[in-house]
Amino acid sequence: MRRKDRERDASFAFEVLRDCEYAMLATVNLDGTPYCIPISPVLVDNTVYFHCATEGQKLTNINKNNGICISCVRHTRLIPEKFSTEYESAVISGKCAVISDEEEKIMVLRKLCEKYAKSNMKNFDNEMTSTLHMTCVCRIEIEQITGKASMS
Repeated sequence: MRRKDRERDASFAFEVLRDCEYAMLATVNLDGTPYCIPISPVLVDNTVYFHCATEGQKLTNINKNNGICISCVRHTRLIPEKFSTEYESAVISGKCAVISDEEEKIMVLRKLCEKYAKSNMKNFDNEMTSTLHMTCVCRIEIEQITGKASMS
């Protein structure tokens, strides 16, 4: 990291990842060009998960090259008078795999819903019954995690 004064430890980076509303997932297209798309991550133990449709560009890319990077940010505040921004961020790199085990998928989807739709958990089981077959869940095994912050 170039700016050592902004570097934070892995514990900080895991907090940012745990708290972020979304992250940007970067993969590599078949022709070698970059592909980046927002995901809704959830951290379970030291593993990152996200859900998506059962087909699409990110899955095509992951199936061909499972190396990924995600970036997430929280607590941003523009400081126009200083031409600056306060932020806290985390960058995670690792390997991504599609989950085929139905029990693991349901566990992850439950964790995702607890994070993003906590007020609607009473409808979780009904939703799973109707949508599980058309939902893909991916697991990211973290190889590296870094944190960074710029605060006034």
